[in-house]
Amino acid sequence: MRLPVLLCVAVSLCAAASPEENKSCADLRRFYTGKGFTLEGVPQTEISGEQLRMCPQGQTCCTSSMEERLANLSAKETEGQIRKAGRSLQTTLNTLRTSFRSFFTDLHGLSEGSLEQVLTPLGALYSQNTRLYTDLYADLYLYYQGSSLSLDESLSDFWSRLLERQFKISANTDASLSEDYLECVAKQQETLRPFGDVSRDMKAKVIRAYVTARSFVQALSISEEVVNKVLNVSLGPECLKALMKLVYCSHCHGLSSVKPCFNYCSNVMKGCLANQADLNPEWDNLIDTMIEVVSSFSAEPSLEAVLSSIPARIYEAVHYLQENMNTFTSTVYRTCGSLEESGRGSPALHEQKTKSSPLTALEYKPSQTAELRLKAQMVDLIKQLKVMHQYWVKLPVELCKKVAAGESNQDKCWNGNTKARYLPEVMGDGLANQINNPEVELDITKPDMNIRQQIMQLKIMSSKLKNALDGNDVDFQDASDDISGSGSGVCSGGLCALSRPGLYTFTPDNKPVGGSAPQRSALSLLLLLLLSPVTVLLLQR
Repeated sequence: MRLPVLLCVAVSLCAAASPEENKSCADLRRFYTGKGFTLEGVPQTEISGEQLRMCPQGQTCCTSSMEERLANLSAKETEGQIRKAGRSLQTTLNTLRTSFRSFFTDLHGLSEGSLEQVLTPLGALYSQNTRLYTDLYADLYLYYQGSSLSLDESLSDFWSRLLERQFKISANTDASLSEDYLECVAKQQETLRPFGDVSRDMKAKVIRAYVTARSFVQALSISEEVVNKVLNVSLGPECLKALMKLVYCSHCHGLSSVKPCFNYCSNVMKGCLANQADLNPEWDNLIDTMIEVVSSFSAEPSLEAVLSSIPARIYEAVHYLQENMNTFTSTVYRTCGSLEESGRGSPALHEQKTKSSPLTALEYKPSQTAELRLKAQMVDLIKQLKVMHQYWVKLPVELCKKVAAGESNQDKCWNGNTKARYLPEVMGDGLANQINNPEVELDITKPDMNIRQQIMQLKIMSSKLKNALDGNDVDFQDASDDISGSGSGVCSGGLCALSRPGLYTFTPDNKPVGGSAPQRSALSLLLLLLLSPVTVLLLQR
């Protein structure tokens, strides 16, 4: 009886050991075909994993060729998830830009549309010179759309031409006044201030309004373009290996239902997106500056108040001139020479002004309802911008939320080798913090230059916005061109004076306007060398 019992025990032990040695790969085969691959070369049962380069080399259902295909698939899927998240951000930026452009264009149009109503009481100064006023609005809108014209020069030219027209009407002469004489008249505003403080105050506020509006739209456009370029940066080979191990090695080892540990996923994604995370400081800086700009739109005087009051400010300035016309003309006659006595008469417009009451911009202040609507729109803009804070360092976390195990399963998750808790610490954000990343081997001395270029784009745009808040009229230079221009103009740090010819400017849609193709010159190369310390500093970050 003892022999049969021993045989039975031996058979039982063999039966228990056999499944362990010849475990079926049925689950893996179903999973593999579900991913679009054929079953050619796929094992029926587990084989030795000594040929694997990414997954643990124990018993496995994957061959080296299967491992390579799944690695490419994991990289493709992860890049798809990154682009999907990025497209959502791009859509938000595009929506904000389109919405603000529509809002600002409406403000501009309503202001221009009120010209006739406000300025008709000026009589001939308006009715015979409507082109003067419409040209001003045309210049303002051209600037907003991206033209390289100078707002300061356009507004100064407007006031000079308005002064000339007023002088001719007030002189009430049929004599043809020479260009030199009219130029002499216009020059008197520099010392006599014929329009009082109105022209100077209006110029400062209008320039700031249009500069900040244009710069804000450009900032949204540049942000969208930066996101687009960063999304097209391919994941490196070390990342590809780490992603395979994270996503599909568990399937190869019969743990298809076990999700990756969250901290394990975090280290892989932080390593794969280390360069992208380095965008974060300048990205947040630009977002904060955009929020500051948006806040300025509803501060006193609001953007709507400045634009809607332009016709009233013009009327106010002319009224001031009319009140002081005798003093002004007597000074002009002394300085520029007197007109023939036969050509003089009583000032026609001076008589007209007595028929109309004084008007100030306060009478054209937007209604309380309009102000509340503006504030509501700006609050919504700020709310959507704030959501974009920390986007590049949040991205790895958001990706892991979709693939990794929850907090309650951190003891029963895939840690890269088996089903157990992941013990290594989670790395910080950015390339420099990946020096000890246990999952992704990176050379922290070799940052991705495409992303470094986008960091510079963000930095330049932030500088432009800050200048705009101060009312400084500066042009935007694409950092990817380093130094460009068709003439002798030189842009320092991406900021260019608009009065210089041939500069490469951008519309709110970030499309080139005017100018010839950028050409490298000896001077440009010299400046590029001078700017190289900036690049060195960036590389050291």
